[in-house]
Amino acid sequence: MQKWHHIFHKSTGLSPYVWVVFYILPFYFILRSSSMVEIGFGIAMILVFFVCYVMSFITRGWWVYFWSGLQILISITMTVQFGYVYFALFLAFFIGNVQHFIGFVTLYSIHLLTTIAVINYGFVTQNPMLLSQLPFVLVSLIGVILLPVTTYTRNRREKLQGQLEDANKKISELIKLEERQRIARDLHDTLGQQLSLIGLKSDLAAKLIGKNPAQAQAEMNDIRQTARIALKEVRELVTELRGTRLEDELYRVAQILKAADIELILEGDRRIDGLSLMAENVLSMCLREAVTNVVKHSGATACTIRIEASPSELVIQVKDNGVGMTDAGMAQPDLGGKCNGLRGMRERLEFVNGVMEIVTRNGSLVNFRVPIVSRQNG
Repeated sequence: MQKWHHIFHKSTGLSPYVWVVFYILPFYFILRSSSMVEIGFGIAMILVFFVCYVMSFITRGWWVYFWSGLQILISITMTVQFGYVYFALFLAFFIGNVQHFIGFVTLYSIHLLTTIAVINYGFVTQNPMLLSQLPFVLVSLIGVILLPVTTYTRNRREKLQGQLEDANKKISELIKLEERQRIARDLHDTLGQQLSLIGLKSDLAAKLIGKNPAQAQAEMNDIRQTARIALKEVRELVTELRGTRLEDELYRVAQILKAADIELILEGDRRIDGLSLMAENVLSMCLREAVTNVVKHSGATACTIRIEASPSELVIQVKDNGVGMTDAGMAQPDLGGKCNGLRGMRERLEFVNGVMEIVTRNGSLVNFRVPIVSRQNG
């Protein structure tokens, strides 16, 4: 939030100093006076205005408004006494560089009203110096009206442009961070399942090598094939060549459950219509992680996967008859292991407006809910 004492932008460029060149103009009006007192008074006013003009740019807080008020009084005096209205243009430029909106509106309104009033006063009193330069006075009045607004708008636009560039840089960094987290989750989910399968089959092959060498050889072949599939999936994951179809993922989880000697009960239609590829890929990853947790942590002997589709949402349930999960474990997603997988699933589902529900009773029940967005032609 902008503070009240942040009056000006950090840099106003060379413009304030260019305006100083025009300080030579009021001497023309002052030296035309016949009285030395008036000439001395006019020169004093010019010097005081110069000091106030400089101080208004280098000071902060309420002092800015104090010096601005003195400048307005000097401008009024110079217009009435010498017919020199052009200090109003100096003030117009200065006010346009005021950053604080309320301060800008206040100074702009006071300056505009006093300038109009003093010009009208000069016309009413038939000031000859003011009447002789009527076209320039009108141009100055237009400048007093437009110059502060255009200068203020330009400064605001530059400030917003700078803020936009900073925001884009932050967004770019956040995108990179999110992409790294996404790749980490994908690698965790992909390699976690395949390495678990390799570990299970390796243990099985070790047990069978003395009893049934042929079966052990078959298990070793499966391990080799699983390793190749894992390598292929990692490459596809990194290059983002494809998404994972739910039907293909159901085939993979059936393999890993079979290798873990866990009975799979599949309910519902594995072919889903109307679901976007992104949502299907997210559900596939979540299903993979849920089944991996069943194999690694539940100690279950059976796993039920139920798919329920309605016109508005798709629900996938993963139910096991294992030891379940503790409330403390579910509430602390930073403990690592399975909890990291739960956190990863929640984060994935957020991308497709999905939710995850966990019920631990007679085992564990994990529900994935993803809305289905119907597409209508026309």
